[in-house]
Amino acid sequence: MGTPDFAVPSLRSLVESRHTVAGVVTVPDKPRGRGQRVRPSAVKKFATQYGLPVYQPEKLDDPDFLEIVESLQLDLMVVVAFRILPQSLYSIPAQGAINLHASLLPKYRGAAPIQHAIMNGEPETGVTTFFLKPSVDTGDILLQESIEIGPDETAGSVHDRLAELGAEVVLKTVTGIAEDSITPSPQDDSEASPAPKIRKKHRTIHWDTPASEVHNHIRALSPYPGAVTQWQGDQLKILRGHVMDKFTDDGDPGSVVSLKDDTIGIACARGIYGITELQPAGKRRMKAEDFLNGYTIEIGEQLG
Repeated sequence: MGTPDFAVPSLRSLVESRHTVAGVVTVPDKPRGRGQRVRPSAVKKFATQYGLPVYQPEKLDDPDFLEIVESLQLDLMVVVAFRILPQSLYSIPAQGAINLHASLLPKYRGAAPIQHAIMNGEPETGVTTFFLKPSVDTGDILLQESIEIGPDETAGSVHDRLAELGAEVVLKTVTGIAEDSITPSPQDDSEASPAPKIRKKHRTIHWDTPASEVHNHIRALSPYPGAVTQWQGDQLKILRGHVMDKFTDDGDPGSVVSLKDDTIGIACARGIYGITELQPAGKRRMKAEDFLNGYTIEIGEQLG
């Protein structure tokens, strides 16, 4: 059960393994992209290429759908980046249902674990497989693997690495359950932290915080949905940059203090953040160098 690109490597690992994928459940086709053409999910695209049965229920507790799932006589259900499942569904398989989560649980329970880990400046993250239970992301842990987060790494890069790592962990978990070689362990709720869905309010850059926090915020939301600020009355999406080592005149938070060939320096509460990639409203993403060649921005101008 899954929807986005993140789930595809896990499905691939199971399809190419000795285990049998009885079917794939994903969301109904819906309008996507600029043209709003009706398109299938990434998981459905992959599943149809391999001739796997695909189910796309509007409601996961629909009696007809539950009857179909029961008829498959499943040993195990594998959930990767999907919806919250009703107990009536995930209790059907003989050995239960497992979920892959993109954090080292119990840290960062919720819909946006990668973004919140980077936003908080975590030096590492990882993936966890666990058995589903009624409370979201609280089930007994099966396996975990960790990776380091680079100091300038974006959520997009971490996402792609965790998708591949997660595929390995999902296969190890499924095999371990089949061979009865994994012992589940309960989560320590006292160490839990939230990772709620990224909302519009989370996207705004606060230049009145240290440059290191601005840097973490911007890379946590890059490439999607992108951290934003205001410039000359329009939204400006900031996608990449770095903390500048030294600068003599800090200026007011949000003010332009440096204009180099490839970097736009913005004063923060402490330190300078150097923008190297951005996207003006209604335009493509571009390097700071291209922006400076095409737009007029001056020292002392205010962002935010």
